[in-house]
Amino acid sequence: MKTVRPCGSWVSPISSTDLVRGALRLSAPRVEGGHVFWLEGRPAEGGRQLVMMGDLSESVGLRNLREASPPGVQVRSRVHEYGGGEFVVWQDRLFFVDDLGGRIHAGRVGGASAAISPAGSRFADLVVSPDGRHLVAVEEKPRSGGEPENRLVAIELGSASGFPVVAGPPRVVAAGHDFYSSPVFAPDGRRLAFLAWDHPDMPWNGTTLEVMAWGASGPVGAPRAIAGGRGESLFQPGFGITGELFVVSDRSGWWNLMRATGAGLVPVRSEAAEYGRPQWVFGMSTWAFLDRETILASATCAGRDRLVRMAVRDGSVMAGAGATISSVGGVAADAGWAAFIAGSPSAETALHVWHPQSHGLHRVRESGALTMSDSTISRAEARTFPMPDGRTTHAFVYPPMSAVNRPREGERSPLIVKTHGGPTAATSDVLDPRIQFWTSRGFSVADVNHAGSSGYGRAYRDQLEGAWGILDVADCVAVARALADEGRVDPRRLAISGGSAGGFTTLCALTFHDLFSAGASHYGIGDLEALAQDTHKFEAHYTDWLVGPFPEAIDRYRARSPVRHADRLACPVIFFQGLEDRVVPPSQAEAMVGVLAARGIPYAYVPFEGEQHGFRRGENIRTVLDGELYFYARIFGFEAPRPEAVEVVGGAGPT
Repeated sequence: MKTVRPCGSWVSPISSTDLVRGALRLSAPRVEGGHVFWLEGRPAEGGRQLVMMGDLSESVGLRNLREASPPGVQVRSRVHEYGGGEFVVWQDRLFFVDDLGGRIHAGRVGGASAAISPAGSRFADLVVSPDGRHLVAVEEKPRSGGEPENRLVAIELGSASGFPVVAGPPRVVAAGHDFYSSPVFAPDGRRLAFLAWDHPDMPWNGTTLEVMAWGASGPVGAPRAIAGGRGESLFQPGFGITGELFVVSDRSGWWNLMRATGAGLVPVRSEAAEYGRPQWVFGMSTWAFLDRETILASATCAGRDRLVRMAVRDGSVMAGAGATISSVGGVAADAGWAAFIAGSPSAETALHVWHPQSHGLHRVRESGALTMSDSTISRAEARTFPMPDGRTTHAFVYPPMSAVNRPREGERSPLIVKTHGGPTAATSDVLDPRIQFWTSRGFSVADVNHAGSSGYGRAYRDQLEGAWGILDVADCVAVARALADEGRVDPRRLAISGGSAGGFTTLCALTFHDLFSAGASHYGIGDLEALAQDTHKFEAHYTDWLVGPFPEAIDRYRARSPVRHADRLACPVIFFQGLEDRVVPPSQAEAMVGVLAARGIPYAYVPFEGEQHGFRRGENIRTVLDGELYFYARIFGFEAPRPEAVEVVGGAGPT
């Protein structure tokens, strides 16, 4: 028999402490010389990120797990503010970016290291030439009074006592474009390929594939553009074992894998599936060669990933490992072994290793220590919702789920609409303990892939051109209204929550619509005009595409900025903000808080010292979860404990 309790106050097996205890952020696997290396972020250690490694094993997949980077080091790049591509391994040498100073360090795997790049610049996307003589990286070099200069540089490597040392200052390999990424060497070391793009494009709008000759002493001649340009997004160039060059292109309307030939790009396989991703960080990988004739790849269809093996000869595919996998990233392979980060609707993301010919699939490193029973897990229903203008939008809808509680007779659950960041990004249905935190307490959750989300083809992605703050908001409102009309949720207890760009969508929904009763903004945007004038180089012109050219379209920026129409905001909001956030400065949240305070509307403002764009420290992650729950309890009228750092100002009870 289940105990009757008000929705929101159900007894949950998941606490905020459970979500942080043992939680890890896993990314960027690499297979090298019988080992797997990967990045591991640890919220319990103040968000420290390090390089881990393990030895490949036929019986268990990976054994002898240990740290590969020096003790205490924070391995992190801040190029583009989001970083990525922080490390590379060549034989027994590890090269990585040390967050303290942003310099490249080098040393033996598992041993001490020394800086090999000059101070002052930031670096990302490290790659070593096959002969070990050069390290190539993206450099972000500050310039007085203007944007930093991004370029591709090469560091010549020597050897002293077994450690790589600098044989000379960094040499500029390519410059002139606003941005560079994804350098990769041909197996014989005679060519270097990379991507480049320029303002006002983002990498998912238009990129160019460039190739240059390479010799024993470095670059030979200038780079040559061979594909891409404005209107075509390219992703992850890579060479096959035989030296052919491949790249993912969306020229067909879908990010498909292409072969570069003298006549241009030729599809390896054409289908309505996405083999690319929005390149928010460096070092992203969705495909790799398993052998001379076979590629292992992650393909997204209708918001879900599948792992496939693709024959290079004719593009035919067969299933990869793990039929239940629905989210795959970081695909890497070498010597017949593959490694990737994957999860499913019933299992959190984890590091997997796989040998398709002789060994099974192994989950070798879990992202979380939480164990959930089937009776507790809420599984997503993939829904498509028709819009009044003839469009459709997508969402993963999670019902409340508990092994011990049920709602009162006639009670419908409160709903949280989740809005993802980006906004050119996507959510998935992989098991997410942070969603289960809500559903196990009696909430329904709708995780929306609104217009502009990736994973549904370029046409869907491009719907948000000039329409940010309009279509994304309309989609979230429509999903909530439809679920209320279906009788699945309580129309009087609808909340919306999102971070960064999702925070903007959240604040727009709360300001310009009267459907929601509460909201939570996690480092969200309230003032588009301020964002356009105070952001970093990578996104300096992103709003030109999302809203309109600035300042020519300034009226549009002001019309869509919640802070300028705060007189229309009439429901409580809680704000969570990192005080060192360069992407969305604290002034954005503080401006909205000031308006709510002046109008006497209940609010809470929770700033975090030392946090940037997104929260990495375990204690802060706990405060965010518990604080949002307490805020909804105050608004919707159920009981929840108050975290010490959270104070709701204005109002004494349910609205």
